[in-house]
Order: sequence, then C-alpha cells, then structure tokens
Amino acid sequence: MIARTLAGKLIAMAKQFPVLSVTGPRQSGKSTLVQNVFPDYRYVSLEDTDTRALAQDDPRSFLEHYDEHVIIDEAQRVPELFSYMQGVVDRRGVPGQYVISGSQNFLLMKNVSQSLAGRIAIMHLPPLSYAELADAGMTPPSIDDFLYRGGYPRIHAWGIDPVDFFPNYVATYIERNVRNELGVRKLAEFGTFLSLCAARTGEILNIDSLASDCGISVDTAKSWLSVLEQSFIVFRLQPYYRNYGKRLIKSPKLYFYDTGLAANLLGIESPDHLFSDQHRGSLYVNAVVSEVVKGYYALGRQPKLFYWRDSSKNEIDLIVEKGGQPARVIEVKSSATYKPDAFSVIDKLGDTMGMKTNERFVVYGGHEAFETRHGSVIGLGDLGQLVC
Repeated sequence: MIARTLAGKLIAMAKQFPVLSVTGPRQSGKSTLVQNVFPDYRYVSLEDTDTRALAQDDPRSFLEHYDEHVIIDEAQRVPELFSYMQGVVDRRGVPGQYVISGSQNFLLMKNVSQSLAGRIAIMHLPPLSYAELADAGMTPPSIDDFLYRGGYPRIHAWGIDPVDFFPNYVATYIERNVRNELGVRKLAEFGTFLSLCAARTGEILNIDSLASDCGISVDTAKSWLSVLEQSFIVFRLQPYYRNYGKRLIKSPKLYFYDTGLAANLLGIESPDHLFSDQHRGSLYVNAVVSEVVKGYYALGRQPKLFYWRDSSKNEIDLIVEKGGQPARVIEVKSSATYKPDAFSVIDKLGDTMGMKTNERFVVYGGHEAFETRHGSVIGLGDLGQLVC
C-alpha cells in the first residue's frame, strides 16, 4: 500500500469523535486506507447484496451486531442506518466507534447532517498526490507522465496503463454510481457530458454553452454537474469576491480532481501525445490547483481557494485565503523555463492586496525552486508551501 498522508489525521480524529467519515471517488483507496489504519476494527461492506439487505431490513439488529470498532464501507447505500447509529453512539458515549466510508458524498452528507451532526469528523480522500507518490519513491519521471497517469492508486501500484484503466473506470462509474445510485437514465448523453467537461478544464464555466453542446437542458446540465461534483470527479473554483479596482468575472472555473481521467477523456494516449496537445497548459494548471486541494484534504481541512480575473482579462490562477484574508497568490506556467514576466499580474495585484513578497508564487514546469525579488518560483514537488 502507498502511504496516505490522511492516515495521521484519521488516527487523531478517532480519539475525539465517535464516528469518522471518509469519502472520495471510487478506487481512490478509501477501503484500503481505513482497514490499514484501523486493523483491529471489523469490516463490513454494504456493496455486498446480502449484507445490504440485512442492514435495510433490520437496521437496529444490524447495529446491535456491529456495535463497536466497525468500518462500514459504502455506508450511503443504506441511509436508514444513520438515525439508528445516532442512538448507538450517544448511548455508548466513547470516541472511535464507527468509521464510515462512501463514494457518493451528497447522499452520505445528507444523511449525516440529519442524524450525526456534531458526532462525526468528515474527511475526504482524493486520488494520490504528487507528494504521496514522491514519498513512496514513485516520483513520476516527468510532468507529462504525472498529468497523463494522474493519481488513482491502482495505476501506480499495479502498473496499469491509463489507456486500459480509465475507460473501464468511466464505464463502472456511469453504470454503478450514475445509473444505479443516482438515477440518471440518459447514460450516453451523460458520457458525452463528462467528455465535454474535460474539454473545459480550467475554463470559466458557461453552463448554457455546455448544455447546448451536449444537447440537454440547462437544468439537466446543472443536475449532472452536481452529480460529478458530489462523486469527486470535478469541482468548481469560485472567483475571488473582492473587487480590486475593476469589474470582476463572477463565474466559477471547472477542474477535475484527477488529470489522468481528464486527459483520457480528451483522447490523450501517452505522455508524448500530451506534450504536444493543446490542452497541456490547462491540464498543468488543473494539476496545481487539485494538488493544493489534496494538500488541505490530507490535513482534514477544507480549502478556501479562488481565482481572480477582471474584465480586462488580467488573471491570477489561484488565491489561497486564510483567516478571511488572501495568504497566497499563485500564477501557474507550464513551461520548464522561468521567465521574469510570469510575475507581471501578481506584481500589480499583489501590491493592491498588500501581499508580501514571500506570499507571491509562480509554479512552473521545472524542478528547481528559487527566490526572486518578485516572489518564489516553485515546481510540483514544492506545492506544500501553498497549504497554509
């Protein structure tokens, strides 16, 4: 197993909360992680038809049997359990009673909010980060290799070619999550919608255009985008809400949690193919943004991330906020060669925002980190500096 940074936070939270929740996309390593972190816990999966039927038919008896130190996988499959679980954890009154995991965040969160509010620590496990691969001695040989392969554990642990992995992953995701669990019936159109989202990676989201290109209504497009978000496939990066002198763009940008999945949906079949592809720049920006998101999730924290763009198309790729104030401003350049004008917008906006030089960053496609009079220049291996 490739070590996951979240493991330490899980151990700490199990000493403070009666229930831990670990959600993330399918095959991100949730089951493996929680079983390795809590080897003495009993494990039960509600993917199993007989087990699920037992939990649905008699949730009280199910929890009487699985009453302490239990991992319940795919817990959202039986929402009836949560109200009964509330009574169990309140009655026992000790931390670390249950670890519940699932790949459908909105179903799990809906039921948690109704039954376990204040009793549960909520954490997310996305695919592997660049830092986790490096710590495991599996540093990708090139930036393009990382963008192409992404971070799903089986690709790296088992040596599966992304060309083979992702089509099967998408087919399974659409069949199991989208149709069976979420009730989407237009599966062919949904597959097209997913590919169209990949083509818009890093772009300002125009939901009307997306719906039109897919041949669906705007309401359907909104619903399907929500499905992708709650399944940890995509996320929206909101525009920064403070106006620094000019009218701001107010629509979010669309990003994938995993660049390997996005690259495959774009028809990219090798790192060499990706190097010359028109989407390489946007995929690199996507990688940087998603890596910062992963960095916060690994600490059990919710990131407060934004982009900034005005009507004159001056743009900052990423703003990290802390304590209600901007703490990092980041520009992303995919080139392996640093050019001083990379800080041009940061210099202007940073002064207006009152940002110190050590709070200004350019992330480029090279490997050497160094300081300039404008700010810090770092690569993918140094993104931990952006988590504050």
